[in-house]
Amino acid sequence: MPLTAIALNCSLKKSSGEASSTDAMIAVLKEHLAEQDVELAETIRIADYNVPPGVTSEEGEDDDWPGIREKILSHDILVFGGPIWMGQIGSVAKRVLERMDAFTSETDDQGRMPSFGKVAIAAIVGNEDGAHWSSAQLFQSLNDTGWTIPAGAACYWVGEAMGSTDFKELAETPDVVTETAQMCAINAAHLAKLLAGDTYPGTKS
Repeated sequence: MPLTAIALNCSLKKSSGEASSTDAMIAVLKEHLAEQDVELAETIRIADYNVPPGVTSEEGEDDDWPGIREKILSHDILVFGGPIWMGQIGSVAKRVLERMDAFTSETDDQGRMPSFGKVAIAAIVGNEDGAHWSSAQLFQSLNDTGWTIPAGAACYWVGEAMGSTDFKELAETPDVVTETAQMCAINAAHLAKLLAGDTYPGTKS
């Protein structure tokens, strides 16, 4: 069965008809995932939805998270995209991670969270610095909530210190980003195929 991926764009801004730099980085990964026969089926821009703060899978009648949760868990690979603000991953991404905390109490009879057997990679953009710290925040939180992280799972770009150029404004994708995205996609697809064929056993009751 072909593998599928879904992306979360955790930009702080709602959609405006103009692509964000996070969209641009997700697009780079989408291209290289396709080379591995993985379809990135959808990108969800979290700021367009009502995702209130909390640590459960449903926070009231108007909460859009349950539908988003269902979508991300129906795919093999999660591309978690977000911008760097003040040297760290943005607040929208942190809210998503907090909502995923509910997975820790939603285990099956073998102790497996609903995200077990699913692979997650990161798409990070920003200016100056913070890519390594942001990916560290993401990967520890994603691992805590059951996602599996492949080798070389972060694809990122940061601009010149005190500069004003965004990733989406580059005339072409830098070679190093292309090479990183390719390896990220290859490793994610490889790991997802392995887990799809033989997922974690969990604890035996």
